[in-house]
Amino acid sequence: MKKTIFFLENRLFFRKFKIFASNERKEKTMSIHTPPIRIDTPYLPFGDMKNAPLYQKDILSVNQFHRRELEAIFAVAHEMEEMVRRIGTFDLLKGKILANLFYEPSTRTSASFTAAMERLGGSVIPINEVRYSSVSKGESLPDTVRTLEAYADVIVLRHPEVGSAALAAQYASKPVINAGDGVGEHPTQALLDLHTIREELKQVDGLTITMVGDLKYGRTVHSLARLLSRFDVRLNYVSPDILPFPEEIMAEVAAKGIPQTQYTNLEAVIGETDVLYVTRVQKERFEDPQAYERVKNAFVITPETMQQAKEEMILMHPLPRVGEISMEVDSDPRAAYFRQVEYGLYVRMALLAMVLGKA
Repeated sequence: MKKTIFFLENRLFFRKFKIFASNERKEKTMSIHTPPIRIDTPYLPFGDMKNAPLYQKDILSVNQFHRRELEAIFAVAHEMEEMVRRIGTFDLLKGKILANLFYEPSTRTSASFTAAMERLGGSVIPINEVRYSSVSKGESLPDTVRTLEAYADVIVLRHPEVGSAALAAQYASKPVINAGDGVGEHPTQALLDLHTIREELKQVDGLTITMVGDLKYGRTVHSLARLLSRFDVRLNYVSPDILPFPEEIMAEVAAKGIPQTQYTNLEAVIGETDVLYVTRVQKERFEDPQAYERVKNAFVITPETMQQAKEEMILMHPLPRVGEISMEVDSDPRAAYFRQVEYGLYVRMALLAMVLGKA
C-alpha cells in the first residue's frame, strides 16, 4: 500500500514538474518572440492621411487627374500588389464599408471592387439587382445614395445615364466612385488600363495606341483617350463607319496636342501599334438589331492578325469579349487582357485606400 502511494505521489510530482517545465518553456518562448513591425512607408502610413490628395474625394472622371496624382495611384497599386502576394488580405480598411450600387449588369467591375475591399479587410453591401429594390418603387438616385451613405463609408455606382455619378456625388456626403455612367466615362477602368500599359511596356510616352471596335458607345475608350492625353502618345481609332469615336472627345484630346487618326481598316496601322485596345460591339446600345448584326464581327483579332503586329506590343480588352478576339490568341504572350484584370484589382485597392485616408 505504501509503495502504491509513494508511486502515485512520485507520478503526480513528475506530472506537475513536466507541466511546470512546459509552461516555463512557453513563457520563455513568448518572452523572446517579437512580432514583425510594419514599416511606415510613404504609401501605406499609420493612421488616416487627411491631407492626402484623394482623401474623401469623389472619383468621377479621368479629367480630375494630373500626372503627379497618377504616379501616386500607381505607386500605391504596387504596394497593394506586394501585400496581396505576400499575405493575401490585411486590415488596412477594417471597419470600413463599401456600398456597391449597380443599376446595370456587371461581373468584373462589381467583383473587382468587392475583392478589393475584402482584400483590405473591409466589408461590402452588394446591390446588383436594383430592379427588386426601392428603385423599382420610384425612388430617385439622390435619395438612394443618401440612404446608403448612412450605412457605408464609400459608394461605387454604375448607372445607365451619363452624368449619374456626378449627380449622386452632388447629394452624397460620402465619396462616390464612378463605375460607369452610360456611354459617358469609366474612370477606374481607364486607370487600370494605363497601369497595365506601364507595367507591361514600362513606359507610356512615345507609344502608339490603337483602339478598335465600338468607339461610339465604348465608355472605356472615351476615358482612356482622355487619360492618355496627359502623355506624349499617338492615338489611332479603328471602327465601323456607324461607330466612330466621338468628335467632342477628339476635340478635347486634340487640344492637348495629341495626334489622332481615324481608320476603318486595322491592317493600315497594326504594324506600328504598341498597344492594341479592342472593345466589343455593345448589342445593348443598339436600337436597331439589324444594325448590330451588320457590324458585330467587323473586327476579329486572330493569330493571323497578331503575326502582323510587333514582337514588343500588348493586346488589351476591357472584357467581356464576344468573339472579337479569338480564343486561339490567349496563348500569345502579348495577350494582356487577363493580366489587365489582375492589375485592376490592385488599382481599385489603391483608390479605396486613398479615398478613405489609408494611403
